[in-house]
Amino acid sequence: MSNPIADPLVELPDTSLTTELVRIEATLEGAVTVWLNRPARKNAFDADLISAMDEAFETLRGAEGVRVVFLRGTGGTFSAGADLDWMRAAVERTEGDNREDAFAMAQMLKRLWDLPMLTVALVEGAAFGGGAGLAAVCDLAVAVSDARFSFSEVKLGLIPATISPYVVAAIGPRAARGLFSTGQVFDADHALRTGLIGEVVADAAALQAAHDRIAREIMDCAPDAVAASKRLVADVYGREIDHGLMEETARRIAQARVSEAGQEGVRAFLARRKPSWAFTED
Repeated sequence: MSNPIADPLVELPDTSLTTELVRIEATLEGAVTVWLNRPARKNAFDADLISAMDEAFETLRGAEGVRVVFLRGTGGTFSAGADLDWMRAAVERTEGDNREDAFAMAQMLKRLWDLPMLTVALVEGAAFGGGAGLAAVCDLAVAVSDARFSFSEVKLGLIPATISPYVVAAIGPRAARGLFSTGQVFDADHALRTGLIGEVVADAAALQAAHDRIAREIMDCAPDAVAASKRLVADVYGREIDHGLMEETARRIAQARVSEAGQEGVRAFLARRKPSWAFTED
């Protein structure tokens, strides 16, 4: 299969990136949408979908010209969580087999987490289990007002293990304990209050408008600075604010100021012009 992204500003390795399970769309400006594409199964996870997503995120990690990655589900549903047939098969597997299976999910989530560009979950319908986890992994999440969320694993005698580092980081330990322990279904407003998502919109049309707005806004941001900002959060979160951390943060901003992007950005601002990385419509 030929590369589905033919745009010269977006350079992906020659690979079969679009499959029956994952669709990839890109715009001229470098906005990429990764679609989970199992609508008949409400985009529920199984081993094949996880593998296809893992491949897509690994490919995007090294892609040139990609400024933002949106994550969506086809058919009006983000993801209903684990596929029933996948769960049924897991019951018959050994602990070792299940550990290997779960690690594939953990690896896929980490690949999404490690993407250097902005990542945005656009949530419609259900975001249950691993689907809610995907929203937590992304840098931003926007949901329609009638979206529903749940960490429902406890109702099956299970735990939301592989998604837990990202969910706890997003909503904090107390909210996570309550939601993990009850498996309750909650709405977009509650997800907003907990920090699982950052914005609620009225409907699918407004969700697309949010996509377009975010895609435009990110074009004003230096790609290197976006990646460095994401690393900065990961490196300072939870650390004691001591002399060592103060020295490290001072070093990082000093490096940014003398970097190519930093020099260009400040000079462009002072000259009241667009920096070189900013997309300008014809």
